[in-house]
Amino acid sequence: MNLVLTGSSTGIGRALTEHLLNGGHHVWGLARSDQTDFVAQHAGAFHATRCDLADWTSAERAIAAIATEWSHLDGLITCAGVQGEIGRTLTADPARWSATIRANLDSTFFAIRSCAPMLTKTPRRAKIICFSGGGATQARARFSAYGAAKTAIVRLVETIAAEERDQALDINAIAPGAINTRLTAEVLALGPAVVGATEYAAAQKQMATGVASLEKPLALVDWLLSPVSDGISGRLLAAPWDDWHRLAAQKATLADSDIYTLRRVLPKDRGNP
Repeated sequence: MNLVLTGSSTGIGRALTEHLLNGGHHVWGLARSDQTDFVAQHAGAFHATRCDLADWTSAERAIAAIATEWSHLDGLITCAGVQGEIGRTLTADPARWSATIRANLDSTFFAIRSCAPMLTKTPRRAKIICFSGGGATQARARFSAYGAAKTAIVRLVETIAAEERDQALDINAIAPGAINTRLTAEVLALGPAVVGATEYAAAQKQMATGVASLEKPLALVDWLLSPVSDGISGRLLAAPWDDWHRLAAQKATLADSDIYTLRRVLPKDRGNP
């Protein structure tokens, strides 16, 4: 498959890039960091463009360059993101808070929007996979910008799935679980006074135990890229916890339900009048 992957220079993005290359895919990585050495290591299979995906002009220019080399895209995976402004929301720096939203949400939308024309040219069913994260499904104190952006990404995924329901396109979001990355190191470096005692303790434990491996997130990406998942769209799937392997047999039921989506819980949903 011809795949564009954002945030390919570090963390989950880099690990996923290596995994996909080992699986025989062609990957075009987009990141703000230079990836020249990695391109040389995977000559012919990995290409890279250095760009700021939070800037529409930069994103559009990057995809235009890809279009001169590839006739189509089979899939897009958005991993780019930052934790950005951390601390109590009511005392947060407004400029850094806004920049965090742009780095996470705008970069995801701009990647999807700029890749959309090339995705329509694939001879198979197109796939878009967006990485969500901590704070998307429940409040995460002191990470309001990151959490708000990740929640918005899930709603963006649901909305596009609804709009493109009659098209040969599947778009889903992934919650990878607690993975040791530079984001974990950032929490520890900032300390409990900034991130809060609970977050700091969780990061310490995570760094010490390695809470979750990348095995399940990588496997979920493979599954969502495969024809087995065709027709499953607009869902938020937690790689470590959801039984996503069995969803292929439940496509019809899933399509008409709100399972694996962000929804308001009503009293009747909890057995109350």
